[in-house]
Amino acid sequence: MRKQLAACCLDCASCEAYQAHQTKDMVRKEDIATRWSKHYDGELEASDIICDGCSSDGEHFAWCNKCPIRACVNEKGLSNCAECEIGTCDTNAFLFNAAPEAKANLEELRSKLGKLHY
Repeated sequence: MRKQLAACCLDCASCEAYQAHQTKDMVRKEDIATRWSKHYDGELEASDIICDGCSSDGEHFAWCNKCPIRACVNEKGLSNCAECEIGTCDTNAFLFNAAPEAKANLEELRSKLGKLHY
């Protein structure tokens, strides 16, 4: 199955918010909202757990509008970090430390694009 990569190279299909929103699983959305409220230091409701994928024209989780990685990729007119000449940088390093699968996706795609690893 083809991956649906977010700007940061996370696979949207593996994201629990994306999965819960796509399946309209309110129980799972409530659980995610409770856990993510602590992570994002705010009060989230199940109705806040929405996402059709970072690069889609659909709905996005509120953080997406604040995400520095998504902003950088959009500003450069790219699909994701793998297309950038830099690859791993200060903007995306925080995520790659927390989600090594995103960095693995970035490196795999950069390899396919013939870009060097930095």
